[in-house]
Amino acid sequence: MNVEILAHPKVKAALNRLFDLARSDTGQSARAANFLLAWWDGGEWGHFAITDLFGVDRDVAADMAVIFEFLGQHGGAIYVNAFGDQYRDQMADLVARWRPE
Repeated sequence: MNVEILAHPKVKAALNRLFDLARSDTGQSARAANFLLAWWDGGEWGHFAITDLFGVDRDVAADMAVIFEFLGQHGGAIYVNAFGDQYRDQMADLVARWRPE
């Protein structure tokens, strides 16, 4: 994997905002968490319904689109931990918070 791709500032900025939102306590938090957890392992942690986009602000939807576009443009499977171990740890925190069962 090209390290330059994974260091893409627009993607990392979108990721950071989505993780911040998913850790917060707003009406959009669950949708951001669902998006990230579906990327991590949709079969295990649940899928992201496209209609969830209707329940987020435009800037949040734009961040999701940045991630979606990035994943679609770079062949092969790229998971969030490819951007650094801190993202793997943040994902584990989301699992504990949003999927405690």
